[in-house]
Amino acid sequence: MASDDLASDTAARDYSTVDFFLGQDLLEDPYPYFDSLREQSPVTREDNHGVYMVTGYDEALAVLNDTERFSSCMSVTGPFPGFPVPLVGDIDALITEHRDKLPLSDQLPTMDPPEHTRHRALLMRLITPKRLKENEDAMWAIADRMLDEYLKPGRGDCIRDFAGPFTLYVIADLLGVPEADQELFLNQLQREHRPGGTLGSVEGKAMEHNPIEFLFAKFSDYVEDRRAQPRGDVLTSLATATFPDGSQPSVLDVVRVAANVFSAGQETTVRLLSAALRMIAEQPELQRFLREDSSRIANFVEEVLRTESPVKGDFRLTKEQVTVGTVDLPAGTTLMVVNSGANRDPRRFTDPTRFDPERSNARSHLAFGRGVHTCPGAPLARAEARIALERLLDRTTDIRIDESVHGPAGSRKYRYVPTYVLRGLIHLNLEFDVAEEKS
Repeated sequence: MASDDLASDTAARDYSTVDFFLGQDLLEDPYPYFDSLREQSPVTREDNHGVYMVTGYDEALAVLNDTERFSSCMSVTGPFPGFPVPLVGDIDALITEHRDKLPLSDQLPTMDPPEHTRHRALLMRLITPKRLKENEDAMWAIADRMLDEYLKPGRGDCIRDFAGPFTLYVIADLLGVPEADQELFLNQLQREHRPGGTLGSVEGKAMEHNPIEFLFAKFSDYVEDRRAQPRGDVLTSLATATFPDGSQPSVLDVVRVAANVFSAGQETTVRLLSAALRMIAEQPELQRFLREDSSRIANFVEEVLRTESPVKGDFRLTKEQVTVGTVDLPAGTTLMVVNSGANRDPRRFTDPTRFDPERSNARSHLAFGRGVHTCPGAPLARAEARIALERLLDRTTDIRIDESVHGPAGSRKYRYVPTYVLRGLIHLNLEFDVAEEKS
């Protein structure tokens, strides 16, 4: 089956004056803009900041899989604040010399091999298949605990009251955050300091409350404590993990990895869940389809990732002259690999604007990236989404958009996070009929 068509109005429009990065015009629906770029060329220079937008699937793969000629040093911020010196001459040497002046340069997504290779290996020693399986077993109980409170009123903001807390507690469990501290994490990272903001929304702007600083402080305490007094718990495993050569990372190295897992994993999974729940609540036929057979949820999640990727894209900097597709790019060029655009490339996906929960190649999307920077938390995010949706569907008989908040069908009002990197709703208020408990 195929659900309602998600195609946007693609009437001819001049996007030359629209600023994708600093403007607000495309927050609600950026997809016609991505389509218009791809129609010009799968690699197109946008007019406002000189960024080359890669909206073609094959071209995106070529960039993501090539770490020799493309650097990730600006992967999170892109054109803002830009590189600290003119990009003239030996680009590789300039990156090495000035990397530490770039925002988030100590985070895994901005690292290049071989430093990235060492730190990612450290991460994979922390997120082992055994630990992921143990974490998945705990997710069912965490989902039910969150739903016990969320479902009581019969309506509520699923981001604030369900998806946000659920993903936070799941990541906290994975990393072994003591149960006594988990409420503090929830308050610091969601309830008290995030009125519509995002955990990782930096983009060169100063933040009054920096959640990364909170995470660094807490995990530094945990790592130092467990190194001094090992306890045989998850935090001790975190504190005593080693690089592939057997050397011990600094406390800061371990903390960086843990903080990145916590912030990035939580943020993107919340956006994935809210996108999925909006579709379910908007489309009764789709909701019935999933209720009839919960095994369909897994592929449904993949199609949500394809059509509503939580990350619109990330950036690369050319280290030398290179050709992408048919476009020649000089050294020092900033590219945005637009996952959301590549995921709708008709050369890869038939009828790409149509949401089809049975799409056979949905899982080939680029929502989690590709290459050495493929999201290491992808299995976790998939499990979180599948379990959260299955439990919510199990414990309700109907889920609807709360029209008192978002308006009636045909004139809905939604607010999206104001960032050019992330794609997602700020609030999603639902109404639901709670199922009778099975005896």
